[in-house]
Amino acid sequence: MLENIPPEVEKLREKVLTEGGQVLAVYQEPFKGHWQIFALLPLAKVLPTPFQRDLSEAHVERLQEVITKLGRFLDPIVAVPAPEGGFWTPNGNHRREALRRMGREFITAVVVPDPNVAFEILALNTEKAHNLKEKALEVIRMYRALLAAEPARKEKEYAFQFEEAHLATLGLIYEKNERFSGSAYVPILRKVDRFLDLELPLALEERGRRAALLLEVDALVDPIVQALRERGYNQPFLRHGIISKVNPVKRKKIVTMSYEEAMNRMKAALSTLDPAKLRVEELAAAVEE
Repeated sequence: MLENIPPEVEKLREKVLTEGGQVLAVYQEPFKGHWQIFALLPLAKVLPTPFQRDLSEAHVERLQEVITKLGRFLDPIVAVPAPEGGFWTPNGNHRREALRRMGREFITAVVVPDPNVAFEILALNTEKAHNLKEKALEVIRMYRALLAAEPARKEKEYAFQFEEAHLATLGLIYEKNERFSGSAYVPILRKVDRFLDLELPLALEERGRRAALLLEVDALVDPIVQALRERGYNQPFLRHGIISKVNPVKRKKIVTMSYEEAMNRMKAALSTLDPAKLRVEELAAAVEE
């Protein structure tokens, strides 16, 4: 055993070697002194975490072009031990796939002994910015993985991993409808959809209820958008404008309104909107408020 290295890191070093990798360095990172391993890992033994976003073909192709142009691979991935052998990467799937397609056998990696790092996917991922749908789908996939592993934990304990509470609600919707216009609701959801002080099984049930309420709101928006289009309005901001117009919290900095109350107020306001009297200028102004 190397001097002063904790047993769990020595065990990880042996795992890297057993899996066919090469240990380049065992070191303490400079922020809090956590022990880590810098290694070459066999690509065949590295997989993405099972709950992260799908590959973007365009991004993989772009990475291949850049790596080829530079003639170097300069951006190591993060990896953790996988539960059933090999390694998971929470932040390097596109780089992993680019190298695999280029016929390489190894990838440089910072190997971390703490498997919980696999759930820091949103904070770690810098290789391609997430859009709202990708974030939401990753969060709900992580949610289910954590639910299976630690059902007694409360949702609010994972605020860092999930980043924003409404992503779990939207994730349930995007699983069934990838074309849902979630971005139109984010200004409202950020203020009324909060992390729950409930154990994960009960919290997921509440998330399902919240998703259903949001879909009820959206079902009232659809016919208004359609009516405006029949009047000849085809501006891309129509849906956002309608939702902004009935937003019950607007620019309030301190919001105590519950999620259910916000959704009910929106439904009430939408039910009184007359598409024949709406003006496109009015909706454009609502978006800007």
